Amino acid sequence: MRSTDNFTMPDNLKHLIDKLTDTRQLTKDEWIRLITGRTPDLAEYLFTLARIEQQRHYGHGVYIRGLIEFTNYCKNDCLYCGIRRSNSRARRYRLSEEDILSCCKTGYELGFRTFVLQGGEDAYYTDEKMVRLITHIKGLYPDCAVTLSIGEKSFDSYRRFFDAGADRYLLRHETHNPEHYSHLHPPSLTASARQECLWNLKEIGYQVGTGFMVGSPCQTPEHLAEDMLFIKELNPQMVGIGPFISHHDTPFASWESGSLELTLFMLGLLRLMLPKVLLPATTALGTIHPKGRELGILAGANVVMPNLSPAGVRKDYLLYDNKICTGDEAAECRKHLEERMESIGYHVVTARGDSLNL
Repeated sequence: MRSTDNFTMPDNLKHLIDKLTDTRQLTKDEWIRLITGRTPDLAEYLFTLARIEQQRHYGHGVYIRGLIEFTNYCKNDCLYCGIRRSNSRARRYRLSEEDILSCCKTGYELGFRTFVLQGGEDAYYTDEKMVRLITHIKGLYPDCAVTLSIGEKSFDSYRRFFDAGADRYLLRHETHNPEHYSHLHPPSLTASARQECLWNLKEIGYQVGTGFMVGSPCQTPEHLAEDMLFIKELNPQMVGIGPFISHHDTPFASWESGSLELTLFMLGLLRLMLPKVLLPATTALGTIHPKGRELGILAGANVVMPNLSPAGVRKDYLLYDNKICTGDEAAECRKHLEERMESIGYHVVTARGDSLNL
């Protein structure tokens, strides 16, 4: 057993990280042991190996994505979400196609080559409207990737968006465990339906992103272990995780937020399990710690998603409390973002940045 700075790193847990590095997988019991037994010393060992993998495949580059939060209307009533249907205090908005294209124009001029269209499940944006929008963006910016993050749709809808030119789709599975999923969502939503959507997206040919909240209400290490096993099986191109942060107008308003420490540890584990995956340092990380995104990069992440949405609506896309909406989160502050990445030995990359995890 090695001791450093009053912390210990049990040899059996170090062995599990070494096993993960060598084989890219662990059993459910091993995942649980590693997550529950983590120490600061073990985390530093993990992050060192994670950076080696990160830099082997992506160098010191950090990809930037232009996030456009184009609607905060949502038909769903997820218990943790600030834009849930029953939140009558949310100030709702929708961007027009002209607004969205203006965001893309600004982003393109700033060097962005991926646009992420994210919104609630809003029936106003029919398949026809989405197809027209995607076609228009790809026509204007054929060298750019279009990523969608608009929730659960039918196989046919996903196919239509893909045929129109959408390249990627982000859909967090949130939690693989059915009982835990039901604790966070209304009865109309199920873990199996969410997972079926992800398999459909893979079948169609999207670059697929999934992910989960760390520290969500009633989450256990066993749930996290199941998440890791599911992600390994799905083998997505992107994995987005971030700490759970409560919203004051939801049933989980008083629930404690997920920890920075555990989120960073899970990022490192994901990098070792899927070395070529695209791994964002999320806005939620930047919300719970001033240098959260930098710490995420140093734990193995390699993507950041600045906000291209009009300044007037950024504060209204409030999934959780205290979300950073100005300053570095504004895409116009790209220079500051570059400086922050350079301060930790990385640099911003403006290319499309397709995943190497095929």
